Amino acid sequence: MKKIIFTLLTAVLITLTFNQTRAAFPVAQKTNDASKIINTVTPVTVEEKVASTEAVKENLKADTKKKVKKEKKSFVERVMAAGGKSQLVALLLAFFVGGLGIHRFYLGYTWQGVVQLLTLGGCGIWSLIDFIRIILGDLQPKNGPYDKTL
Repeated sequence: MKKIIFTLLTAVLITLTFNQTRAAFPVAQKTNDASKIINTVTPVTVEEKVASTEAVKENLKADTKKKVKKEKKSFVERVMAAGGKSQLVALLLAFFVGGLGIHRFYLGYTWQGVVQLLTLGGCGIWSLIDFIRIILGDLQPKNGPYDKTL
């Protein structure tokens, strides 16, 4: 990664140096009748090119936004379909805030989480049992098995 950044910065520095060198020593060019005709026609074509370039940029932005929304949607759908539950996260929640029943909310057992919250984890006994059950893999998420296990 550092090599790529260094290479890009070097290329930019060389480009800037080259452009400044050309600007410092301009070359006089001879003009003839053909270049005068081209110069009179050029502003119209340049304006047309700028307009078409802006239209292309707007289309690219719109397409990019659509693709990003679609990718976000598909990522969320994949996570929701998989459940996205980790045994390690459940274990850490049970260890640190087991008395509040947060691990039960995480695993999808809302009512049991509320009861644990009101009873402070059954005075700590229920949360200790849940901690052991999560270690053993006996306490699974409500929608299926863990995606990531210990």
